[in-house]
Amino acid sequence: MRHPLSLQGKSQYDASISPKYRNSACGPTTVHVVLNYLEDQAPSVNELYKLLGGTKIGLFKWRLIRNLRRLRPTWDIRDCTLKEAMQEINAGRPVAIRFDRYFSLNWRDKKSAFAYHWVPLIGYEIRNDELWLIFHDNGRPNRESKIRTAPFKDNEKVLSFVKITPN
Repeated sequence: MRHPLSLQGKSQYDASISPKYRNSACGPTTVHVVLNYLEDQAPSVNELYKLLGGTKIGLFKWRLIRNLRRLRPTWDIRDCTLKEAMQEINAGRPVAIRFDRYFSLNWRDKKSAFAYHWVPLIGYEIRNDELWLIFHDNGRPNRESKIRTAPFKDNEKVLSFVKITPN
């Protein structure tokens, strides 16, 4: 069993986040939480929404990677595999993960934890020979972010991972 990283989650519906961004702020919120864990002062979610190129339909992975590299040019920020994501967790660093039924063309896949959502991956564990992911869910309109788990096998087709590592 792997103990989850102890980081402070944040709801994308927090009062500090502009109401016009809240419904689509999961990507910037995830990056904010990860950066807050890795460094002393992270930009606000509102700033990240603009700097990363957030849109009303979400934050595209390629755009997150490209624009975050501009903000942190010396860091290793890139798409990564499940194995690399687990290595990052083992090294004490969270990973941004995206659940995406739509652009992965798995819109009928009802088993995945989310249809489209970015979250910080903070751990994993093996239960009954099955891999489970541990993440903060970034909250809901009237609920703070909380730690949740989901089986990897039910989400495998819709998941992608982004490594965000300081150098």
